[in-house]
Amino acid sequence: MTATDTRPADFIRAIVAEDQATGKWGGQVVTRFPPEPNGFLHIGHAKSICLNFGIAAELGGRCHLRFDDTNPSKEEHAYVEAIRRDVAWLGFDWGAHEYFASDYFEQLYAWAVTLIQAGKAYVCDLAPDEIRAHRGTLTEPGRDSPYRARGVDENLDLFARMRAGAFADGTRVLRARIDMASPNLNLRDPVLYRILRATHHRTGDAWCVYPLYDYAHPLSDSIEGITHSICTLEFEDHRPLYDWLLDALGIHHPQQIEFARLNLSHTVMSKRKLLKLVAEGHVRGWDDPRMPTLAGMRRRGYTPAAIRDFCDAIGVAKRDNTIEMARLEHAVRTDLNAVAPRALAVLRPLRVVIENYPAGQVEWLDGANNPEDPAAGTRRIPFGRELYIERDDFMLDPPPKYFRLAPGREVRLRFGYFVTCVGVETDPATGEVTTVRCTFDPATRGGSAPDGRKVKGTLHWVSAAHAVPAEVRLYGHLFAVADPEADAGDFLDLLDPHGLEILADCRVEPSLAAARPGDRFQFERLGYFCVDADSAADRLVFDQTVGLRDSWAKTQAGSGGV
Repeated sequence: MTATDTRPADFIRAIVAEDQATGKWGGQVVTRFPPEPNGFLHIGHAKSICLNFGIAAELGGRCHLRFDDTNPSKEEHAYVEAIRRDVAWLGFDWGAHEYFASDYFEQLYAWAVTLIQAGKAYVCDLAPDEIRAHRGTLTEPGRDSPYRARGVDENLDLFARMRAGAFADGTRVLRARIDMASPNLNLRDPVLYRILRATHHRTGDAWCVYPLYDYAHPLSDSIEGITHSICTLEFEDHRPLYDWLLDALGIHHPQQIEFARLNLSHTVMSKRKLLKLVAEGHVRGWDDPRMPTLAGMRRRGYTPAAIRDFCDAIGVAKRDNTIEMARLEHAVRTDLNAVAPRALAVLRPLRVVIENYPAGQVEWLDGANNPEDPAAGTRRIPFGRELYIERDDFMLDPPPKYFRLAPGREVRLRFGYFVTCVGVETDPATGEVTTVRCTFDPATRGGSAPDGRKVKGTLHWVSAAHAVPAEVRLYGHLFAVADPEADAGDFLDLLDPHGLEILADCRVEPSLAAARPGDRFQFERLGYFCVDADSAADRLVFDQTVGLRDSWAKTQAGSGGV
């Protein structure tokens, strides 16, 4: 880190900085972010992106974006585009250093031939379930494949014929010849290549044999001159194979370092499970605002700065743990509080008529765009005889400590006047209040009384004549439990049935008529909201980004934290 860098220290940054200081790797720092293009990136990937690109930037190095596209049956070019978009949105630039594992297929194949020639790899005819049966357990050694003793010439011939398409899918694999008695199961003759007839998004049908990740990954790192291969903890047991392959071939050998992956409460990070949610229609797509994907968070109104700040704040650990969703929401709320314009919106409208306000009269009140930013200025808000307030802001028979509107009670309208409830109208069939009738005090314009009297309640509102219709989507958690991964049953049974509530008859102030998808606002007293991509010229749609109540900050304050 530079002398002026205030970023929290962590063990990986310490290792890389020490290597640079001692001249290891010639003082170079080259990292990489290597996603597989088989789905959209999620918040867990964001931690890896921030770490790899961040370390490279801090130490004057570079970070590669490399697509691990070695499984064409699950990969698509659309995912490549989505990954590019997400990494760039987070604020990182790989420049000219975009690579694909498929760029190296010829070299990877040639190195496999080298391993065969050195007696370190062989073609095996066992079926996948037979390979698993021969592998042994953590307490029992594996058993040699009956094909392990094949000679070099036979293995070279069979491997060449595998590439030429002479054999059916799944009938033969190339395995490393290491140690079937190794206490590390990953060294018990792991599979390096399999036969797979599937059209690749870049190479088409040129290949019918594809390398496994554990083979392609270290060799791709070597080809690109990576110095520090930073991985999550699940790859710690794979590091001996990473090292064995590079040493067996005698090629550039990066250092693999593992860190704890990001686990977030009330969601899942498994791409397989996320894909299942999308494919079966449990969510609206990869960018559903309930999803932990970066696309979903972007659509919901999360900012890249908030996600980067969150990743920095949680740090880099050596042991797995789960971070509360409230902590991520705290980072989003903190960022938006400083930058989001304010607006008045009513989600569940209740009609209010101010009886002593002149019919047809409109006056324009001034409202601050953002109290946190004096330079943001003010906007003009129309006020008239008929308004909408939140239905929850009125009660016929309020309980103690209810400080909003009720019969005979006076409250303040934000930016406006004091009003007093003098009557109500109800639906004869249901008894539900349909209209609240009030009077206003003309002397209280701007929200204060000349005689010094005080009111305890301040309500938000919109002018009925000027309000813009809108749909608002309120979001809870994706899952009803904090750790859906812990349950042994079907994770789909744990989806939160109340995770989405659609309010189709909302009203927002007229200044929002010009809002565009991606624009973010604080709806006063309600929370932060973002204009959704489903918005049309004649109808605005807003996604709830995060509420105003900061449960995580409150917890930290109570425990001596923030």
